[in-house]
Amino acid sequence: MRLKYPKLAPGGYEALASLGHYINTETVLEPVLLELVYLRASQLNGCGYCIGMHSDELHKHHEPDSRIDAVADWRGSDAFTPRERAALAWTEAVTDVNASHVSDEEYAAVSAFFQEKDLVDLTFAIANINAWNRMGVAFRAEWKPKARSSAEIAPHAEPVAAGETAAE
Repeated sequence: MRLKYPKLAPGGYEALASLGHYINTETVLEPVLLELVYLRASQLNGCGYCIGMHSDELHKHHEPDSRIDAVADWRGSDAFTPRERAALAWTEAVTDVNASHVSDEEYAAVSAFFQEKDLVDLTFAIANINAWNRMGVAFRAEWKPKARSSAEIAPHAEPVAAGETAAE
């Protein structure tokens, strides 16, 4: 890890974590849907730390490997519900805003499956994972899972620098 950003800027780290807390506790978005969105954005951004973490979270929700593996090519898979497909398409549009500037067609497609408040919350979730991805990629965070119960897992575990254990 290049820099221990959680320790160097704890206020910024906590602000991102706070948005995650809002998404996880004050929205009606399904946990599996959120993890699928987080995984897809992380794949698009090339954040190995977040890919590992959100794949692990999907396993904790008893998602089969076949579905987790299909996220990378979700358009060619029948493993996802229409609502999940809409969320994954929206994730791609919002994550790569330069490609389409989130077109009216993309907005109409996702709006068929998400009410206004839920769509705002989904977009906050996508913005949040994109921020985490950028921190992870910029500072080379490494995913090093450790054996823990699901009750001990935080929405975003603090990244571990190369050669360290999570307790350091």
